[in-house]
Amino acid sequence: MGFLLWAGARVGTTNPMPDEAPPQTVDPELVRHVARLARLALDEAHVEKYTSQLGSILGYVAKIREADVTDVEPMAHAAPLSNVLREDEVGPTLPREKALANAPDTDGPFFKVPKVIGGDEDSAG
Repeated sequence: MGFLLWAGARVGTTNPMPDEAPPQTVDPELVRHVARLARLALDEAHVEKYTSQLGSILGYVAKIREADVTDVEPMAHAAPLSNVLREDEVGPTLPREKALANAPDTDGPFFKVPKVIGGDEDSAG
């Protein structure tokens, strides 16, 4: 989940991006402030790199916001999705003896598996 910064942003708002957000000038002090909020230690090389990158990202966001989307219906995916799974159909099954033939251990008509919870030294719990 990402976030955008602009002048006058308030922490904890449910709608963090107003309809007309003023353009944000990204300077090294803003990057240091965001790094402190995220509890990240940045050296000066990273501060300069992220200042440039964050400025570019916000520039792209501003450009995208210029697009007229008044008649565009919100969607979850760019392409229509449809269920590509086949219908469940009852068909012939594998005979029990054949299914159990390569099992390392069986108990009658069941696969026998090692205990994985609690009890002995071989368990995971």
